[in-house]
Amino acid sequence: MPPTPCALCNSSRALIIRPKNHQKLCKSCFIFLFETEIHNTITSSSLFRPGERIAIGASGGKDSTVLASVLKTLNGRHNYGLDLLLLSIDEGIKGYRDDSLETVKRNAVQYDMPLSIVGYDELYGWTMDQVVSQIGKKGNCTYCGVFRRQALDRGAARLDIKHVVTGHNADDVAETVMMNLLRGDLPRLSRATSIVTASAASDIKRSKPLKYAYEKEIVLYAHHKGLDYFSTECIYSPEAFRGSARTLIKNLERVRPSAILDVVKSGEDMAALVPAEVSNPGFSTAGAKDIAVVLDGDAEGEGGCSSSNGRASGGEMAVMEQRLRDEETQNADHETDFTLQGQGHDRHKSTPGATTSSKGKRLPKQQLQKCGRCGYLSSQSVCKACLLLEGLNKNRPKTQISVSIEDEENSPTLTRRMEGLTTAGPEAANVT
Repeated sequence: MPPTPCALCNSSRALIIRPKNHQKLCKSCFIFLFETEIHNTITSSSLFRPGERIAIGASGGKDSTVLASVLKTLNGRHNYGLDLLLLSIDEGIKGYRDDSLETVKRNAVQYDMPLSIVGYDELYGWTMDQVVSQIGKKGNCTYCGVFRRQALDRGAARLDIKHVVTGHNADDVAETVMMNLLRGDLPRLSRATSIVTASAASDIKRSKPLKYAYEKEIVLYAHHKGLDYFSTECIYSPEAFRGSARTLIKNLERVRPSAILDVVKSGEDMAALVPAEVSNPGFSTAGAKDIAVVLDGDAEGEGGCSSSNGRASGGEMAVMEQRLRDEETQNADHETDFTLQGQGHDRHKSTPGATTSSKGKRLPKQQLQKCGRCGYLSSQSVCKACLLLEGLNKNRPKTQISVSIEDEENSPTLTRRMEGLTTAGPEAANVT
């Protein structure tokens, strides 16, 4: 059987079957097509303007590494005129974040981009290791997600950056759509599906250039470009509700490859039905195109950690990466297709003020105000970060007992112990 030619150039041998549409492509055409689709997303949404300073939220994972690589390439190819730099958040997770930050540091050198790192301990006085030791692993992603959002805003503000781009991909957005549908949370659905989200707490906006890129294709791009990225997932990532939504999305993708983009597009259509005063409370979007406001504590698809996102199985992309490496090692010059093996939420419980569209009730409207403690804009008088910190600090030991050298020398107990050693002779010094 003759080899299958590339569907685009029709000259080179097809080595890749795109997960998105099963199109058969050679390596060069796949890379160029992937970059072109990201460029089309950027231009059609008018994400950037010439001369703009852009901070890339870098975790060292595949998504942010691919985003940095693609933006570097497109910025030169299409003359965007952007000033790109990397912004990383150090949550303080030993054995995970410290290792991934080493990857980010290498990326900064490889892409010739300045790097700025902001730590939880510096901003909040807590690391995630300390938080988990205090509260356990249940619910720790809530703390990390809220802290991370504020940390990105504050890090960008320090650098006088008004625009942060993140590596959220189509899978992330589809999962978020499904989660908010199951919760019946239309206002948050509206905000999460927008490609550009303005921060309610500052004048910093965020965008997702990889919004329509499949996670599998991101892995393929990183592999064939030989990018340096960190693939270990967060050691504190739990079996969260997002994992159930992810499993459902992956099952749909196996039956219908376009299911991920179908869910994303459906989410966008439903979001358009949400009144602007609900999706963007207290925020004027005059003159802004497709911009949603993200309130304090909202998640744009991240499960606290940008590299793990609360994955259910934790190893699906690792399996794909290993298969790619095996194929390369064996010099397998043939088409590559990927079929990953996959695997209760009570939506009837009502909450006070919940929307009941069938009865004609108005959707709830949230009023923004400054946090009375830190000044971060929130829908409550005290922002979520301050509330979480209050709970943590209440349980932290208030008194630290320390003994100075002078006190130790004057200690009666120590004096009696030394006197006993002196009178008993040198053999007593060996007794413990």
